[in-house]
Amino acid sequence: MGGTYFTQAAVFLIQIVFGLYILAVLLRYLLARVRADFYNPLSQFLVKVTNPAIKPLRRLVPGYFGIDWPSIILLFFIQALEIILISLVVGGHTPSPMGLFVLTIAYLLKEVIYVYMFIIIIQIVISWVNPGAYNPVTVIMYQLSEPILKPARRLIPSAGGFDFSPMLVIIGLQLLIILLVSPLMDLGRQLSM
Repeated sequence: MGGTYFTQAAVFLIQIVFGLYILAVLLRYLLARVRADFYNPLSQFLVKVTNPAIKPLRRLVPGYFGIDWPSIILLFFIQALEIILISLVVGGHTPSPMGLFVLTIAYLLKEVIYVYMFIIIIQIVISWVNPGAYNPVTVIMYQLSEPILKPARRLIPSAGGFDFSPMLVIIGLQLLIILLVSPLMDLGRQLSM
């Protein structure tokens, strides 16, 4: 019975350590995609944390078509390693290569969706509590969320000073989790057995 507590603790620690680093690499990638302010303190922190792993990859794999492939490869590798370690700790086996591939994509998509949902929810709360406040983190959040909020604003214009576009985007992101990520995770688990 005590072994399950150690297993849970090990899984928790693996998820925390890998999850934080995946988040850092993912945010760095997303900030580069939207051409966010490189001199922002948050951007600088993410670059410092992720450079030791990304710099060697840049020598091997250059970016093509405006896509930072070293960051994507690093994200894929770290997420796959996390899945393998958790599978070893919990079940004592590794998933099949095809199952691992599908699960890795599903978990990364889920992470991207959760990042956007979190950013949008935080922006909503900030707009209620302290609208118009300047902070380096709020600038980054705006730069990240604007590419997906802008099309939603065209669909639903603000009414009486209320912007309903974040609600539309959050509903759309939740639907992506239900209709895309969950089936991919189920398929990955089936292929892993």
